[in-house]
Amino acid sequence: MKLKFRPRLFRPSTLSFTREALHMRGYSFFDWLHGYVYARWPYLYIGIGTGELPRNRVLRALVRKMKRLFSSRAAANPSSELRKTPSWQNLDSGTFADNYHGKVLTLEAAKKLVTVKEEVDLTTPEQVIPYTHARDIILHNPDHIVALECPCRASRPDPCQPLDVCLIVGEPFTSFVAEHHSHRSRWVNSDEAMEILQAEHERGHVHHAFFKDAMLGRFYAICNCCACCCGAMQAHRNGVPMLISSGYISHVDLKRCTGCGDCVDSCQFKAISVSHNKAVVDTDICMGCGVCVSMCKQKAHSLDRDPNKPEPLEIQELIGS
Repeated sequence: MKLKFRPRLFRPSTLSFTREALHMRGYSFFDWLHGYVYARWPYLYIGIGTGELPRNRVLRALVRKMKRLFSSRAAANPSSELRKTPSWQNLDSGTFADNYHGKVLTLEAAKKLVTVKEEVDLTTPEQVIPYTHARDIILHNPDHIVALECPCRASRPDPCQPLDVCLIVGEPFTSFVAEHHSHRSRWVNSDEAMEILQAEHERGHVHHAFFKDAMLGRFYAICNCCACCCGAMQAHRNGVPMLISSGYISHVDLKRCTGCGDCVDSCQFKAISVSHNKAVVDTDICMGCGVCVSMCKQKAHSLDRDPNKPEPLEIQELIGS
């Protein structure tokens, strides 16, 4: 990517983000612009995606005009870097999920991601993260963690509480968020991050490791959210495949199950029903988040590895491989 800028016009965290972008092969100016807009104005960005903004129709119309503009420029300049379709153009289409994804995590897997003690530079195997554009886990200063007010919750008229449950992990993302959203974010250490994960799990919310092409093509955050607020979960339930399984499915011990229905109420993916006074798991829908395991008073649920699902994201195993 070729990009000229005057340092005094940019904040230090913006310069750090830009320097890393400049060293990425195939990362275009439009990818950088997309990443900057996404990180700089996440509440506007997510508000457009969820349809919660009062001026959503106007903004979507603007996105469509920009898509047409750059598509025509790319067609007129087939040999230029414009030939690469900017991923933000997918904001208003079904292919949005090609560029922005979440990997469902168990609570323990999420905790391991916020307790990494070493620099990490790896590309996850396709059997773990089968995405095309964003599979890297590159953790610079992995102990740098910021708790951000969830853009999905913040865009809702009556959101779940608390708001500051999005965990941004590693540089240059943490400094960018802390510098540009100081009133909506706070620095936390690993212990505090684990407390946030534990509290969200106890509320019945789901952990996702999020990857995005415009965010330097890699992992940058752990979302802890619910189906009533999370735009990604709602999109997934509506047929846009923005999330992939943890690699596990819920297994029911029929001897312990009393058919009480607590797991049905707690399942964020509507993968559990009760038939003949026993819980039944739809394995095609189950994402292996583990919420039902902790919510079942009879301890009838457990997580089993499903070979038909992607491999779990176990950061320590990936580092050691």
